[in-house]
This record gives sequence, structure tokens and C-alpha cells, in this order.
Amino acid sequence: MAWATPNRERRVLKAGHSSIAVTLPKPWAEAMNLRPGDLVVFDQNDDGALYLKPAPAPGANGTVAPYLVQAPSFDTDGVLERLIVGAYRAGHDAIEIRTGVALGPERVEEVVEAARGLLGVSVVAQEPNRVVLQNFIDPSKYGLPQLVQRMKMILVAFLEEMEEVVRRRARSRRGATLEEESKKVLSLLVRQLFLASRDWSLARRIGSPDPRQLLEWRVVVHALEELTSYYAEALTLLNEEADRLGAEQGAPIAERLPELKARLKEVVDALMHRSLDRACEVYQGGTSSSRLALDARRRLPPARGPVSARLARHLLERSGLCVDLLAELAIDRAVAAGNETVLVEAA
Repeated sequence: MAWATPNRERRVLKAGHSSIAVTLPKPWAEAMNLRPGDLVVFDQNDDGALYLKPAPAPGANGTVAPYLVQAPSFDTDGVLERLIVGAYRAGHDAIEIRTGVALGPERVEEVVEAARGLLGVSVVAQEPNRVVLQNFIDPSKYGLPQLVQRMKMILVAFLEEMEEVVRRRARSRRGATLEEESKKVLSLLVRQLFLASRDWSLARRIGSPDPRQLLEWRVVVHALEELTSYYAEALTLLNEEADRLGAEQGAPIAERLPELKARLKEVVDALMHRSLDRACEVYQGGTSSSRLALDARRRLPPARGPVSARLARHLLERSGLCVDLLAELAIDRAVAAGNETVLVEAA
């Protein structure tokens, strides 16, 4: 379904003696399931722009029933946690768990740990066969650009911890904390996108005024999820070999980390500040560094040393592809803004 039509202009029509009216685009009205006589509500921006959406159904503003997770029993580790996380990411504020058999201590602890791993979620009711979790976050307070910038800070912290492990040959103690924080922010990012897809007014308030941008944001979040996975695993592997890392094994990693950190910062900044000139500069720098890294790797002798260190280096190289994807998205976002032209010199 295309949200825009070839002609986005509408002529103002006279309606009655003193009123005027504008027709709604047919594709939008059909997508919103609007019929003659239905109500719409509007929100006026400071610059005079109007944003329309269908009025909520009668009683929609009342108490919303919790999302119900019900089963005779929960015996498999991790299932309850994943259901809770999935319900949170899908935008549910209240989650109720019911079971025919009383929840054992392990399952209760699993529920509590799941709540701790989600921003704004608390257990508000607990019985032998029933647990209710409630989210208290106001989604309009968490903008997408701010959350992406927060993820950048966490990812940079991962790289700095790896630098410390390689330099000091001592284990990092922040890995688990960084993983937990990254999961919280990523889950909230996904939740915000789900909520914004159902409420265009919210989408505008959190930084996505055009509904088509939500898919673009989802790709950004997926790339950040992949980066987090690579960095967390690489840090874990380096920790395993921290006291056995020699200069020969640590030097290639130590040389790569500052480059990765600088590139991550510049790419995320280009992604958030939509300048086509800057996006093209960042993208070109990435393709050049990727090509040089590939050439250097081909000239290297067969890898020696601890297996964990070699795997960590491989994961860091793979992470560069995710950063390159973000650089491509920076160009897409800048082009979509449509307010700048870049002239590239011919070769």
C-alpha cells in the first residue's frame, strides 16, 4: 500500500454557507477503514501543519485488558521470559500469566528477571497460579534518535572494555552490565516502533513523522542488535583468554578497536543528522577501509594463538559489515529528506 499519491495537493471546497472542506486521499481512507460518518481527530503543530487520524472507538480510552499468557504449566526454561519480552516489545502495557499448576520458584524467578530486564516493567500482582506485570513508561518521552544515541554509547563502551582487556590482559567486569543495558534499550526501541506503527501522532512525537520511515528505523534497530551480539560475544571470548593474550595475538585486535570505535561514532552521527554530503563522505570512508582490511587479511599468514582471540577478531571484522549497513542507511535517510544535492567529481 502506497501512503503517498502522485498528486498530494487537494483543492479547498466550499461546504455550506460558511464552512470549507478538503477531501481525504482514497488510499489512506481505505487503509484506515474510514466510512462516511466516521469521526477523525486532528493534532495541530506549531508550524500550522495538521495531522489526522481516526477517532478511537467508543470505550477505547478505558482500561485495557492485560495480554493473557495461559497454559496448564510452564516447564521449559526461558519460555516465560521470551513470552513476556515479546508482549512488551509488541506494545502491551499489562501482561497476565495464568497457569493450572502453581509456578515453582524457578519460574517465579524467571518472571522477576524478565521484568528487571525491561525498562519500566514491574510485577504488580503475584499469586501461586497468577502473575501480573505492568509497564509504567510513557512512550512519548523516549525519542527514537535519543535511544539510538544511547545504543551508540553502549556499543562504544563494549569496544573500550575490549581495549582494556587487550591492553591490561585482565578480565572485564562490565560485560554482563553492558549486555543487560543493551537488551533494555533494544527492547524499548522495538516497542516504540510497534506503538508508532499504530499511532501516527506518537510516531511524529518520537521522531518519525512519515510512517514510511518506520521500516527504515526497524532496519537500523536490527543492525544495532547484530552489533550488540558481535561485541558482547567478542568481549566474552577475549575475557576467556585475557591472561594468555600475548603481543602477537593482541596487537591486531588492539589496532582494530580504535578504528571501529571512531567509525561507529561517525556513522551513527551521520545517521541521526541527515546531511547527504556527510553521509556520502562516511559511506565512502567505509568502503575504502573495508577494502583495505580485506587486502590486509589476504596477506596475513595463517592465524596462530588462542582460538578465542582469533574468533573475537573475526567477530569484530563481521561487525564492520553492520556498521557499513548503517552508513548505507544514512544515505537513504539523507536522500529521503530531499533538501540537499551532492556533486561527486568524475574519476
